[in-house]
Amino acid sequence: MSDLILHHYPMSPFAEKVRLILGFKQLPWRSVLIPPVMPKPDVVALTGGYRKTPVLQVGADIYCDTALIARLLEARQPAPSLYPASAPLAPLLAQWADTLLFPAVVCWALQPAGAPAILGGLPPEVLQAFPADRAAMRGNLPRLSLPDGTVQLKAHLGALNAQLAQGGPWLFGAEPCIADFSVGHCLWFVHLAQPVAYLLDGYPAVRAWLDRLLSTGHAASEALSSTDAVAVAAAAAAVKRYAPAAVAADLGFEPGQAITVAATDYGSDPVAGSLVGLSADEVVVRRTDPRAGTVHVHFPRFGFQIKKALAA
Repeated sequence: MSDLILHHYPMSPFAEKVRLILGFKQLPWRSVLIPPVMPKPDVVALTGGYRKTPVLQVGADIYCDTALIARLLEARQPAPSLYPASAPLAPLLAQWADTLLFPAVVCWALQPAGAPAILGGLPPEVLQAFPADRAAMRGNLPRLSLPDGTVQLKAHLGALNAQLAQGGPWLFGAEPCIADFSVGHCLWFVHLAQPVAYLLDGYPAVRAWLDRLLSTGHAASEALSSTDAVAVAAAAAAVKRYAPAAVAADLGFEPGQAITVAATDYGSDPVAGSLVGLSADEVVVRRTDPRAGTVHVHFPRFGFQIKKALAA
């Protein structure tokens, strides 16, 4: 039985990125289906408030954000690599996809003609709650209008098509890398919105590349309930079984310091706890939940802000 537990829901684009990476690396995993809207009590029991999807759990270690999850899966199964030495800019292109391509994709895919294909399978009460949930998650972050999003998406697709047409079969050459999966999960969302997916037909190199990527599949998985996943965390916490973590010197924080960590774009609910891990790549927060026990919640440094907790 795999110790990789993915908390996700089927229509989540960022979850699709991780599902495809699991397929690429042929890593078996356990699947916990979570609600697409709040409340998510079992997720919050593990994360302490982080509400974005997906979350990857290994015992009492909880990994947030797909950039960090991808690094964990790379360490677990180094070959085939997501980060080949021949493509040093791949992580930066992946970050571009997650932060700039993704909003334009959402704008296009969730327009009135496309939204029913993505959201139509949701229960009526979830469908009714969806707009308010996403507005709360977005906070003060402006949402692109359809005209603006369309112009931007077409510009992105044109550049990607030119890149693939003159090289390929993947974005950085002969093998897929993290950039392919990050761009791919965005365009998978367009593909999912079938009534408006015709847009991809105007970019034949992109369409062929996306078909290759999606043929990777998701590897073998087995279902697990969210309550059982919380119990897995509690059992690992009871024997103090955690991934190694240490606080590096000269990074502005001390071991055991009370901190909060929050996303800097959207879904910026802060997670509070004590600092047990800090490097240039990762921050790890220890927190305790009545049901999950003491968990270590991991975040990447990019896209997240660490703050010293205010004294009570």
